[in-house]
Amino acid sequence: MAYNPTVFTTKDPTDEPWFGEGLSFSCTQCGNCCTGPSGFVWFDEAEGRAMSAELGIDVAEFYHRYARRALGRWTLGDVRNGRDFDCVFLRQTEDGRRMCSVYTSRPTQCRTWPFWPINMKSRRSWEESARTCPGMRKPDERGQNFVPIEQIRVIMSENPKHL
Repeated sequence: MAYNPTVFTTKDPTDEPWFGEGLSFSCTQCGNCCTGPSGFVWFDEAEGRAMSAELGIDVAEFYHRYARRALGRWTLGDVRNGRDFDCVFLRQTEDGRRMCSVYTSRPTQCRTWPFWPINMKSRRSWEESARTCPGMRKPDERGQNFVPIEQIRVIMSENPKHL
């Protein structure tokens, strides 16, 4: 095993992020994170192929119907819903619930919600997003859906660049 000096150093407690040991979160598939101002849901070619397969359509048709180029990358389209915009894959069920129609193959950006840089920068940012996301709990509330800090760091490392 190679020598790693960081293994033997004592961590400064002031280096700990605001969320300490972790946070509570469990996706309720409410769709609230899939609506709001127009924006970008970045995805790569592998994710595009996976979504087209889940939809049972040709890849070219998927890109034509559901995607657009922005800032040199691919993003999912959105649909105006009153004064907000919904992701092109947000659907309302007969019982009124709103769900992602490609949830199984949704892009990494969607999979990493709510552990995005904008939500993780402070307790206040997290709590602001939690107002519209029923899956987010108070930052210090431990429960069955507790996500340890180590897992949060892994999730955050998967976020698309420039998120």
